[in-house]
Amino acid sequence: MQVSGLEQPGACHWCLGLEQRVPCHSRVRVPGGGVWHVTAMWVARYIVVTMWHFRPVCPGPGNIEQQDSVTSLIQWRRHMEAVKSELLEHMQGQLGDLLDKAVEEAARSYPQPPRKGRLEREDRGSLLEKRKVFVDRQSLLDELMETEHFRTIYHMFIAMLCVFIVSTVAVDFIDQGSLILDFELFIFAFEHLPTVLATWLVMFLYTLLVPYKALQLWAGSYHTVRFPRPFTAILWGALLACHAAMLGFYPVYTVIQHQLPLAYRFIVILEQIRFLMKSHSFLREAVPGIIHAKPLDEEVKLPALSTYLYFLFCPTLIYRESYPRTPYIRWKYVAQNFAKFLGCLFYSYFILERLCIPIFTNMSKQPFSIKMLVLSIFNATLPGTFLLLLSFFAFLHCWLNAFAEMLRFADRTFYKDWWNSTSFATYYRTWNVVVHDWLYYYVYQDLFWLFRGRSRVAAMLSVFIMSAIVHEYVITLCFGFFYPVMFTLFAIIGVIFNFLLNDKRKSPIWNIIMWTCLFIGQGIQVCLYCQEWYAQIHCPLEQNTFWGLVTPRSWSCRS
Repeated sequence: MQVSGLEQPGACHWCLGLEQRVPCHSRVRVPGGGVWHVTAMWVARYIVVTMWHFRPVCPGPGNIEQQDSVTSLIQWRRHMEAVKSELLEHMQGQLGDLLDKAVEEAARSYPQPPRKGRLEREDRGSLLEKRKVFVDRQSLLDELMETEHFRTIYHMFIAMLCVFIVSTVAVDFIDQGSLILDFELFIFAFEHLPTVLATWLVMFLYTLLVPYKALQLWAGSYHTVRFPRPFTAILWGALLACHAAMLGFYPVYTVIQHQLPLAYRFIVILEQIRFLMKSHSFLREAVPGIIHAKPLDEEVKLPALSTYLYFLFCPTLIYRESYPRTPYIRWKYVAQNFAKFLGCLFYSYFILERLCIPIFTNMSKQPFSIKMLVLSIFNATLPGTFLLLLSFFAFLHCWLNAFAEMLRFADRTFYKDWWNSTSFATYYRTWNVVVHDWLYYYVYQDLFWLFRGRSRVAAMLSVFIMSAIVHEYVITLCFGFFYPVMFTLFAIIGVIFNFLLNDKRKSPIWNIIMWTCLFIGQGIQVCLYCQEWYAQIHCPLEQNTFWGLVTPRSWSCRS
């Protein structure tokens, strides 16, 4: 159909340019990702021609006779009905072809279900490709502290510390007639400072120099020696022996031989574990890059010693060549966090002095009964919960944030919102993110790879057992006696709760259950460890036999 007189000078302005205003193509997107350009020009032209043919004619010099309005309306209706039926018929055909193509492409692009072996290989490979990503973000409590309602909860804990201080002063004045500041617990906990500093310095220098030099020697010879595998086995075997001597035997010997007080025992043993984890992360991240390097084409690039030195102090256990950094240091923020850390130490002191020592000091002198044990556990629930929250706030927030600020370490995700957990699986992942990341990337993933991707449960159980052994190792060396309460809670009860209270539990009632279990668990730990501590004092062994050392003294001590 031809349009005659489209450029007629006497045409009304709404008729002009109509064809240009109609989009020539419309884009239709269908499932499966296919995109077709459906040409709609013929529709636009047809409508334009029709509207032009039956347009209201503007008065002009050549339009003297007017058409009859009724006849024009009838012709308009008939013609538009014909246009409608023709348009629907054509569009129906186009739409049918379009949908056929969409179904065909969707069928071709639909993923085929892989075979079981292939699925395990892909799952195994995707898991091993996961790496920790560091981003610039502040700690969650710092964000929450900007909210006035949360700051009020923080102020309530400070007010409770003030109540402990006031009650101590009041009791001293009532009982003794004067203020008696008895800090024997602090004096006992922080003796032998020079010995501890010397021990830490030896462990630090060894961790800084020996693993780095071993990596340097191995990287320079791995691609050039005739037998790289025996060379690697000999070198890393020697390094493992040095680790066992300097980061295994030496700190344990120092703790036992010098009879270090409780606080310094924790410092030495925890630093021992930290140096072991740091050195393992450094070697674990650096070795694969050297193995896959092509020395014939390019020189093997080793990590810089300064980068490794920075890693030994920054608050993470995952080694990277670089981390996100803050632009400057807020020294006021550093001072505030160290002040809060010291405040938490005094808070813990008052809790032990007021809520634990008076109850458990003479318990071993009383006849044992189930009633007494149950009452003691519930009496220890409150101080145990306080100590849990204080240890979290003091170390995972104040201490790590202070060092992160001094080192301009920008990623402050040392913990997540573990208090909102509705399952113990979520709680274990969010309570201590620093240690969890190390266990996940270097223990769980590597064991999953060794198991060829066939057993996630075995890898997970191995992580739980390893964590339980390390916790029990720390408690045994620091307290000076073997009482596997921590191992039982982690390796047995913790595994059971991890399966029973899993991530499928989303109701708020499960958060209440989790907190209830935490309260009771803390009460059990505080009660049993305090009982054993005073039983070791009141009922010393006459002869150091194996069974006497591994059998809890509180089971038989009745002085």
